[in-house]
Amino acid sequence: MTKTVFKLALVTFVTLSVAACAGKKEEVVTPPPAVTEQPTPTPTPYTPPKADTTPLPPSGPVPGSQQDFVVNVGDRVFFDLDQSSVREDAKAILDKQAAWLVRYPAVKVRIEGNADERGTREYNFALGARRAEAVSQYLTSKGVVPSRISTISYGKENPLSTGTDEEAWAQNRNAHTALIEGAQ
Repeated sequence: MTKTVFKLALVTFVTLSVAACAGKKEEVVTPPPAVTEQPTPTPTPYTPPKADTTPLPPSGPVPGSQQDFVVNVGDRVFFDLDQSSVREDAKAILDKQAAWLVRYPAVKVRIEGNADERGTREYNFALGARRAEAVSQYLTSKGVVPSRISTISYGKENPLSTGTDEEAWAQNRNAHTALIEGAQ
């Protein structure tokens, strides 16, 4: 029986030892992190942001366009009653037209001669043709290639103003320069 008591005591001792070990937490000691010297950062100088160099959309007419021609140059000149000679005030506009057309050599124009409602239809067609031709010759004399210019007469058929007084008739005695090809 002593042997049995001894075995029983041994089993009890082992069981208590295992139980004691299982309830006890093992403390893990981690060493503190090694201190390494970090280099001191060098301050970077302040650089202001670069200016936005994106071009702004044009605020006016596109250069070389119909609108550019009308707004910045002028597309119409006026004539005196029963006259087809270019007036002095019209020369300034025609000089601008010629310079613009020389600058944009791909543009072709049609000069449209007009008359007021007075006179016969035939007379006004002939007068409108003479006015268109006078403008064409003036532009050609300023360096515009003649093959870029065509002319037409509308006589009294295309009035700007439908009035029947001198103010309306003065508006209808004109030559209109229409861009027909090559404008942007």
